[in-house]
Amino acid sequence: MRKIFSLRTVVFALIVLAMSMAMAATSSAQIGISVGFGPPALPVYEQPLCPGDGYIWTPGYWAWDADINDYYWVPGTWILAPEVGFLWTPPWWGWGNGAWLWHEGYWGPHVGFYGGINYGFGYFGNGFVGGRWDHDHFFYNRAVMNVNVENIHNVYEERITNVNVNHVSFNGGPGGIEARPRPEEEAAARDRHIGAVAAQTQHWQAARGNPELRASTNHGRPPVAATARPGEFSGREVAPAREAGGTYNPPANRGGVGGGGNAVHPKELPTFEKTTPNTGNPNRDRKFQQQQDRMAAKQDQERQKLQQQQEKEHQQLAKQNADEGRKQQTEQRHQQQTQQLQQKHTQQRQQLQQKYQPPAGKRK
Repeated sequence: MRKIFSLRTVVFALIVLAMSMAMAATSSAQIGISVGFGPPALPVYEQPLCPGDGYIWTPGYWAWDADINDYYWVPGTWILAPEVGFLWTPPWWGWGNGAWLWHEGYWGPHVGFYGGINYGFGYFGNGFVGGRWDHDHFFYNRAVMNVNVENIHNVYEERITNVNVNHVSFNGGPGGIEARPRPEEEAAARDRHIGAVAAQTQHWQAARGNPELRASTNHGRPPVAATARPGEFSGREVAPAREAGGTYNPPANRGGVGGGGNAVHPKELPTFEKTTPNTGNPNRDRKFQQQQDRMAAKQDQERQKLQQQQEKEHQQLAKQNADEGRKQQTEQRHQQQTQQLQQKHTQQRQQLQQKYQPPAGKRK
């Protein structure tokens, strides 16, 4: 009996330790996106009218598209709360490990840490003052929310003072917001919560596919800054940016993913850059070209296989409604797999080039 009791005690301790680690990871969860330069300042825009009772404002933000190596604006919009009592914690960019890291937003009973970013409209850096739940109804603060009191009667007015007005869109790093999570914000991250709902996912996908919302095109002043309903980027209920929040000066080479050229996802891996053989021997050049073509095809297959494998794991996590700690662990493992494959491919290309280098006397 004593051995059984000891075994059960050890198992219980391990379970508690695992839960504690998962909860700690939740407070700083990220989805594996890191960028070598910071996002533009937040644009200045007006909030569209709330479309109806129960809608929660989700502020706009700059997201990253690795396929084009550019930030793009996801307009602010009103979203129906997925559950009574749930509030939205916005996503945010934070500095770490020499790059800007992406922290995803989530729904939960309390608003957690969002980098100290002043998104406006009740999200002024700490918590949320745009409204509150009272039993089954959400009451809107008219002082910071644009609501029609003829249609929505559950309102109140609470003036907010001493708001630090700035448009910085990231935490830490050069020029970033200097803020750290408060105890209540860390506790909120450990609450039961869920990720973005389907309407939000469709909304940012539509934004990603709109070239006008790319920072390189609009220079920090998107033509669609906010919408009354998700995915509706045209019509009278669309609010354009009045002005950019600051001057946007991206680096000339915007391919600095990971802060040092390291890919985070397989789709970010550099394509095989073929070189022209020049060994001085036509037969040797032809053999080099053939081996180079085979290597390019094989590396492309390995990259696609890894991407499909990781996407499958993402889908499984979504079906299982995995918590943020598990998501973060998966993303860290995916990033490690991707970087290992990148190193392997780089070494293979270097070895092939060294093998077919021309003799020393014929090098130019």
